[in-house]
Amino acid sequence: MTRYLTRDAAAVAAAVLGPLALAAVLLPWRGSWPAANVALLLVVAVVAVACLGNRLAGALAALSAAVWFDYFFTRPYERLTISHPGDVTTFALLLAVGVAVSQMAAWARRLKAVTVADAGYFNRIVASAALTQQAGTPYDVTEHVRRQLIDVLDLKDCRFEYGKLLGQPPRLEPDGTVTTRYGHFPVDEFGFPEEDVELRTFSNGQYTGRFMLTPKPGSRPSQRARLVAVALADLAGHAVGTSPAHAA
Repeated sequence: MTRYLTRDAAAVAAAVLGPLALAAVLLPWRGSWPAANVALLLVVAVVAVACLGNRLAGALAALSAAVWFDYFFTRPYERLTISHPGDVTTFALLLAVGVAVSQMAAWARRLKAVTVADAGYFNRIVASAALTQQAGTPYDVTEHVRRQLIDVLDLKDCRFEYGKLLGQPPRLEPDGTVTTRYGHFPVDEFGFPEEDVELRTFSNGQYTGRFMLTPKPGSRPSQRARLVAVALADLAGHAVGTSPAHAA
């Protein structure tokens, strides 16, 4: 969490100072370059901030670029006023295009992150499925899945219990929701409950055991991650249920 806060703070600082720095570099050419060319270059700074930061940083960068364009490159210089109608249009377009492009860049960065995460989830499921066909014992599969669950759900710990149903702990359901004895628990809003969460495993409809998930404080896995966890648990349940020891 601290890492993300630091990155976001740096992005906001870049949003405010980046366009100012670029405007200062372009200042010697103020009299010889058309204002439209300067505005286009300032949009580049906005896009750079949006790609590195978040939507808020992108919007701030667009506003900063528009303000410094007005201050340095429209007459009267060094004043936040514009006397030429054409410069008013350029200022408005710079602000509007900067905001739009920054939001698109932030959306594209988010889409790339989701795509990478989905590919990682898919690889985990494929690796676990292959292990169910190759492993000599169900322990190998459950241990592999246990480690995967710790990573996918950002857990403090995880253990597998064979054939036990003790107590009424919160439960991670097949649809990715979490239920407690009091009903639905809003994981997306508050994260996992502050106690072990049960993830049951089955084979051909028969209960085979459960993973007991110990969340980290503030752990808030996404719906997608929770569904991947359910799929991984299903593979472990199949391995346990089809083993000769379980059949006996």
